Amino acid sequence: MHIAFSIFKYFPFGGIQRDFIRMAGLCHEHGHQVRVYSLIWDAPAVDEFEVVLVPVKAISNHVLYERFAHWVGRDLALHPVDLHMGMNKIPGLDAYFAGDSCFEDKTRTQRAWYYRLTPRYRLFSKFEKAVFAENSSTRILSISDMQKELYQKYHKTPDSRFYSLPPGIHKNRIAPENQAEIRSKLRAEFSIPEGRNIILFIGSGFLKKGLDRAIRGLSALPAEVRENTLLLVLGKDKPDKFQRLAKSLGVQEQVWMLGGREDANRFLFSADCFVLPAYDENTGGVIVEALVARLPTLVSANCGYAEYVKSADAGLIADSPFSQRDFNAKLLELITSPRRAEWSENGRCFSERKDIYQMIPTAVEYLESFAEQIKTEKSRL
Repeated sequence: MHIAFSIFKYFPFGGIQRDFIRMAGLCHEHGHQVRVYSLIWDAPAVDEFEVVLVPVKAISNHVLYERFAHWVGRDLALHPVDLHMGMNKIPGLDAYFAGDSCFEDKTRTQRAWYYRLTPRYRLFSKFEKAVFAENSSTRILSISDMQKELYQKYHKTPDSRFYSLPPGIHKNRIAPENQAEIRSKLRAEFSIPEGRNIILFIGSGFLKKGLDRAIRGLSALPAEVRENTLLLVLGKDKPDKFQRLAKSLGVQEQVWMLGGREDANRFLFSADCFVLPAYDENTGGVIVEALVARLPTLVSANCGYAEYVKSADAGLIADSPFSQRDFNAKLLELITSPRRAEWSENGRCFSERKDIYQMIPTAVEYLESFAEQIKTEKSRL
């Protein structure tokens, strides 16, 4: 079986990117040929896939993505595959991994009305409709019931086209027996005393993930707590704006921008708590990673996986609509609460749930069945 994936940009530290590389890798392990279309491949070459760097350019991203979609469509007409799987929304997909939030909802709830007059809006709206419109044939791998409802609200997508996936974290995120040793070594490496609080923030796309909210929360802590607390930031993005914010709030020495890292699990095992006060987060796989790493967790209610924090009783959820004052108060509670050990132990218990590791195998099973369905449909024509 020959499966093609389309992804605008590949780099190792994004959530969608990590899901893609594991999915494509498992397809290869199952004996399928894998072709990948991408604009940017910011990682070492892989022998398992055919990586096609799409040779289009444009000044603006929306024009670039439009040209990408057209080029991929023409190439697939010349070099057909059994299934075309999209990690981003473009026309012509057989299947789409719904890792992004509903664009139409974000536009209408987070943007001024005149944004809908722009060419950027028109292009992304058209691409979303191509995937989710009532009369589209694209099959949708859904990872968030909350987002599914929004897609159906704006596009009337039938239930029959959604295929739900469980979370799919890697088991190397589970707190190991030698967690204390890992914690001690990392703190020694970064010269962080054992008694100093570490708040961990992980996410590529600092604005979307709410890093400004986390920095403001840090600055609002009582002086005796704030001065003994660090915010460690892992992720691939431009830090300048957030470093300036930290400086303006007097916490620049306590906000450490560490970039995208392959060893994020070491930080999960070494921190004292995890925060993700996102403006927009379809699911937030890193939330589940924090829970199984036994980190007390504080997230915004609009994160799709906030429900796991609640069901596991492993931390706190910020109010919806978001209030910075509420987040600040809950951040202080997260750091100082006598329930911290209980939240950590609840995370350990949560890690024993078998379903939270099954996203990728389930997704690949769906892709294989989709390809067989499409082959059958074509044979009837």
